[in-house]
Amino acid sequence: MTSRGVITQRHKEAEGKQENVQAEGRNRRVLGDIGNLVKAVEAGKVKNQIKTNRPMTSIGDLFRSLCAQLVAKGLPVLGGKDPKEIQMIDDGVVGRKGVLEAAAVHMKDCENQKPTVILSCDDESKPKSSGIKSRPASSKKKERAFTSILSARSKVACGLINKPQNEMIENIDASDVDDELAAVEYVDDIYKYYKLTEGDGQVHDYMPLQTDINSKMRSILIDWLVEVHRKFELMPESLYLTINIVDRYLSMKIVPRRELQLVGISSMLIACKYEEIWAPEVNDFIAISDNAYTREQVLLMEKSILAKLEWYLTVPTPYVFLVRYIKSSVPSDLEMENMVFFLAELGLTHYTTVVTYCPSVIAASAVYAARYTLKKSPSWTDTLKHYTGYSEDQLRDCAKLLVSYHAALSESKLKAVYKKFSRPEKGVVALVPPVKAI
Repeated sequence: MTSRGVITQRHKEAEGKQENVQAEGRNRRVLGDIGNLVKAVEAGKVKNQIKTNRPMTSIGDLFRSLCAQLVAKGLPVLGGKDPKEIQMIDDGVVGRKGVLEAAAVHMKDCENQKPTVILSCDDESKPKSSGIKSRPASSKKKERAFTSILSARSKVACGLINKPQNEMIENIDASDVDDELAAVEYVDDIYKYYKLTEGDGQVHDYMPLQTDINSKMRSILIDWLVEVHRKFELMPESLYLTINIVDRYLSMKIVPRRELQLVGISSMLIACKYEEIWAPEVNDFIAISDNAYTREQVLLMEKSILAKLEWYLTVPTPYVFLVRYIKSSVPSDLEMENMVFFLAELGLTHYTTVVTYCPSVIAASAVYAARYTLKKSPSWTDTLKHYTGYSEDQLRDCAKLLVSYHAALSESKLKAVYKKFSRPEKGVVALVPPVKAI
């Protein structure tokens, strides 16, 4: 009997321990965090159990979900004094009537924007804090995403925003959207690249290095090349590239006076091979120079020029900027176009202009001086400033120089440019009276 009683007692103690383990397991989460433990209460009182990740299968689940939502929103849950309002039993199920009344009170308070909901039960308890203090709704600020901040700063740095509202810039490429050759999608980037690389083709004062020629001889050569270009009916690009090749070669090699014309025709031969579809032959250049040189001499000079320039012929000349800037001078007409080319070629004939100003400044100044000469108002617009990147103050000195060449043209012995633009197909713009002052 004694042994049987001991076994029975041990069996009961084991069952009690098992029940305690099971109860203890039900009152904690998987990770066993201290904050998830539920303190035991006295026997006969309500045991609040926290269960997660399970569907709401009873009204008690609905009640606990309601309480959790109130706590998450920072709303106080007050206990009532009447235990009949909401009755809770040991299995955690709440009376249907109490839940409905509590839900009605909650909905009414939400509509009236009252932050207090009264719930009552036998065991009055406060919701456990997770240790994270919620920030009051009034103190919350609308924060911007990090990507949006970077995008806004990039736009400001690139000048895409914060532009003056009174700035009237016309889209000069709107009419060329369907023209594939216009390359509307890339034209702005192309001209940005031209401006970055125009210094590679620009020359500086090289006449002190030359012992047998001077700037006047150079002007005579360019004036003769303008006449040759007109007689051969070549493309405008060929003339501007020829002048660029001549200046770059003279800045690298000392040339005797007797070979200066040879440098000119060899440079034009190279430019025509680069720009023209049907380039003149070597014999044509020999004939136009009155047989002053032989075929072998022309080919040797061509080889010498290409070697000195290292075959670098793709350079932005004033012509590429003139085409763009004339288009930016809206409204533009044929007279305006001819006047701009007239002043630009006058400037390239003179040594001072070439060594002082870069190609883009010469082109923009020609447009500025042409608008003054033709009495266009205003003389410089926001559209021109946008597409050229220059203001009136930056162009005024060069424009005055071009206007002075125009004013002195009647007394000058260099008449090739004057004759070229006095023809009807050029709008006889050379006969337009020069402006007195800018």
